[in-house]
Amino acid sequence: MNIQVCQNVKEMGQRAADDAAARIRLAIQTQGWAHIIVATGASQFEVLAALVASPDVDWSRVVGFHLDEYVGLPMSHPASFRRYLKERLVDRVPFHQFHYIDGESDPRAECRRVGDLLQRCSIDVALVGIGENAHLAFNDPPADFQTDVPYLVVELDEACRRQQLGEGWFPTFDDVPRQAISMSISQIMKSQTIVCSVPDLRKAMAVQASLQGPVTPQAPASILQQHGCATIYLDPPAASLLSGL
Repeated sequence: MNIQVCQNVKEMGQRAADDAAARIRLAIQTQGWAHIIVATGASQFEVLAALVASPDVDWSRVVGFHLDEYVGLPMSHPASFRRYLKERLVDRVPFHQFHYIDGESDPRAECRRVGDLLQRCSIDVALVGIGENAHLAFNDPPADFQTDVPYLVVELDEACRRQQLGEGWFPTFDDVPRQAISMSISQIMKSQTIVCSVPDLRKAMAVQASLQGPVTPQAPASILQQHGCATIYLDPPAASLLSGL
């Protein structure tokens, strides 16, 4: 695991995007295609803006997968991750194909559908973040480190739901969904490269627990310590509790 502290959020997004773009180009060059996983949320604003502006990426050779989505939330809702990805990424570059998670379908059937698609390929780059409760995707603590299914239906804990409210995605706490479809921890860890971007002081405790604490389901993102090619990009507030940097 490689930790990179950037000067500010804009630099964090640019460096993470440059890293991801380089990995995508290499995959296309060596195998003809690149398969990527894309996260959403406030932590990815700058990353995706920089990624779509990256030069010399043949997006017609890229297949994308959606990391997580709320159960029961229509795409028209401002908090819909399908809407987020469509507006910020998929409509802005010519993907060969992008596989959304449909949170309005039967959730377990949808897990099987996108899981079957995902298992047909190897993921070259996963773009992820870390939540205020140290979640990875929507795997809240205690996360299931053992399941080998690609996607699963998860219950969102209070800290996770309050983060979504605090970031302005929902008008009230009661409006935040209680369930989501999430890529599993084991599936994320199968990615050849993980590019993780984490800004903001409110995530400093989660960053410390995830990067310098024990590997434990109570801090789901701590599993990144065991990945052979994971780089964590932080702004100074997010890194403020880390020691030895």
